[in-house]
Amino acid sequence: MTHPPTHLPEIVRWSAARMADSLARKEVSAVEVVQAHLDRIAAVDGAVHSYLHVDADGALAQARAVDDARVAGADLHVMAGVPVAVKDVVTTAGLPTTCGSRILQGWVPPYDATLVTKLRAAGMPILGKTNMDEFAMGSSTEHSAYGPSRNPWDLDRIPGGSGGGSSSVLASFQAPLAIGTDTGGSIRQPAAVTGTVGTKPTYGGVSRYGLVALASSLDQAGPCGRTVLDTALLHAVMGGHDPRDSTSIVAPVPEVVRAAQLADVAGLRIGVVRQLRGEGYQPGVQERFDEAVALLVEAGASVVEVDCPNFAYALAAYYLILPSEASSNLAKFDAMRYGLRVAPEGVNEPTAEQVMAASREAGFGDEVKRRIILGTYALSSGYYDAYYGQAQKVRRLIAQDFARAFETAHVLVSPTAPTTAFRIGEKLDDPLAMYLNDVATIPANLAGIPGMSLPSGLAAEDGLPAGFQILAPAMCDERLYAVGSALERALIGRWGGHLLDRVPDLAPATQEVHGG
Repeated sequence: MTHPPTHLPEIVRWSAARMADSLARKEVSAVEVVQAHLDRIAAVDGAVHSYLHVDADGALAQARAVDDARVAGADLHVMAGVPVAVKDVVTTAGLPTTCGSRILQGWVPPYDATLVTKLRAAGMPILGKTNMDEFAMGSSTEHSAYGPSRNPWDLDRIPGGSGGGSSSVLASFQAPLAIGTDTGGSIRQPAAVTGTVGTKPTYGGVSRYGLVALASSLDQAGPCGRTVLDTALLHAVMGGHDPRDSTSIVAPVPEVVRAAQLADVAGLRIGVVRQLRGEGYQPGVQERFDEAVALLVEAGASVVEVDCPNFAYALAAYYLILPSEASSNLAKFDAMRYGLRVAPEGVNEPTAEQVMAASREAGFGDEVKRRIILGTYALSSGYYDAYYGQAQKVRRLIAQDFARAFETAHVLVSPTAPTTAFRIGEKLDDPLAMYLNDVATIPANLAGIPGMSLPSGLAAEDGLPAGFQILAPAMCDERLYAVGSALERALIGRWGGHLLDRVPDLAPATQEVHGG
């Protein structure tokens, strides 16, 4: 096993739970924690490109406020002083929010998303905004207008998408926690290929107020961390009802932290989904998955196979529903009120429509344009029922498949992604091949149920992380954390340490980038 890099300050390797405990005991200050991460960002982000914006002054100011409050004896949140990175699709007052797009370059929103308000209220310093595929459209973060993020395991490979910035920031030890969003797998798939943990909560379990919408019926913000407990701690901060979000569930946050701490799977029935394994899955990914299932059995769970036949149509339904909703949501980027405005060439007194067309042509990337065109077509007169309407019927059938499966099993499991991380540029010119990366994650978004990915080990073929996906019924998010934590403990025992202890030292690559 590769030993931790000796140059890496020990504090950035701590789990968020350990940071929180050390801060509460006054063994370390919030300023020291934040500064250690800012130093790490300065050292390695030139190579990894996890961040689009780093707010050093703001993070240190928030950290000083926490330290002052702690010295004064204030009753602080358990996570006060633990820093976090936020995906750039989440609005942050005073900080740029670009959604990885040129059309919003430099836009600074005047308000915070609800989840950001909750982070600030808990005293969690925000380190910065993480890179992403433009408007969350992509499976690799190669569609960012500001260049791709890279996978710390191999800088020539993708860190997943659309939230590759939030996953790579964790795997490169540039933040202990991160916020992601998941429309079809954009939290879980990046977690899988970087050896980190990511959860898509039940739809409506975390407020969507302040998320720049891609597909409103699918989008869901969620927590990302390096351990299951860390992810649960962040979930508890960001979850809960929000009256400003009409889709927000009026219910308490599930007991996710307690479930992660107990890690009890005795008597649980684990359903292996027949349609989410086998053909098309990399042998090493499947091998790690089978081993993980066996470890859950050793921990006291039982295994049943479940059949979800309509999952075969999930990918097709998703890629009609998402573009249709995106076509509607992105219509507001019209160059009239905010964002990029481009004057058309050779026109002395352009109309609003001409300015809009020129601005959208210059501001949107190829993938965004592709999906807008597809969605507009699917919603057009004469085609709505044939395409969008049929896709919604398939969506209902997929929800029914889940309902039947959960009558047999407490949770369902599968590999998170069919393969490990592919090379940057390998699938960029083949959109259909790129879309297939989300084949195992999309059903959960269509049904609105919660899902988690955690590392199951390294694939034998390439030595890269593989992901293990857990799915639970709506509002049963705590089951993800119980099963995930039990599996994590078993795997760490088998590996003799955390998987991320094996991430290669980034210092040589960083020096090369800075020197070039």
